[in-house]
Amino acid sequence: MAAACVSVFAVLCVATGCVVNSESTVPAGDRVRAERVDSIASQLPDWASDPDLQIGVNVPYAPNEFRDDDGTIVGFGVELVQALGDVLGVQTVFNEADFDRIIPAVQARTFDLGSSSFTDTLEREETVDFVTYYNAGVQWAQRTGEHVDPDNACGMRVAVQTNTVEDIEEIPAKNEACAAAGLPPIDKVKYDSQDEAANALILGRVDALSADSPVTAYVIARSEDRLEAAGPLFDAAPYGFVVAKGSPLGPVLQQAVQYLIDTGVYAEILERWNMSVGAITTSQINAATS
Repeated sequence: MAAACVSVFAVLCVATGCVVNSESTVPAGDRVRAERVDSIASQLPDWASDPDLQIGVNVPYAPNEFRDDDGTIVGFGVELVQALGDVLGVQTVFNEADFDRIIPAVQARTFDLGSSSFTDTLEREETVDFVTYYNAGVQWAQRTGEHVDPDNACGMRVAVQTNTVEDIEEIPAKNEACAAAGLPPIDKVKYDSQDEAANALILGRVDALSADSPVTAYVIARSEDRLEAAGPLFDAAPYGFVVAKGSPLGPVLQQAVQYLIDTGVYAEILERWNMSVGAITTSQINAATS
């Protein structure tokens, strides 16, 4: 599937100059590293380091998780997990998977954790645990010069990535409001990747795009002024690393994230990826409010 998508995007980009995730925008220099902390590493369950920490990730979702020009999985979230691996004294192995298959794979212990910009929600907390590491919101995008109001979008075509919060919560809630007002629903157009959603907006196939705020900001920055924000950020909520429900790995990861925060490593990683706006000061387990 990945090879097919690359060929399709190559054709689109030749014809239109669309947004793609060929990442010459990866920050220069080596990733930020941390030291092993024995008091935290000693709490790691044996299975979580035998032989490596296996992480499920969905790409592309730049700047959080994507492939660089060499095909290596990189990004803000990836580098943060690598720093957690430093603290825990383990190697981190990133396994690409469909977004909607990562949580089931964590539940089945195929992956030790999921790291793919998962929003911590009460519904998801019923089946897995979350270790929070960032605050993001929903941000819409529109073609430059157009006027899209996310609060008055009934009848519009809006691109989302499949199984994101925008897909399963935000747009359905907006459509309930549309129905209550006697207005036509938002036509939710689902795509398997954020690349496809962004390209659909640029090509005029949809009226707007709804995605997590750092992702939308990244798409806009790479659009060569063809896209812009549509309204302000809203519905801020935490990102969390996903672990199996009740897993002893959760508290260990929480301590490791907090260590990175307290020592300034976390802030250094965020600054490197221009993500400081969503920084947190305290990592929590299951911090959802909705």
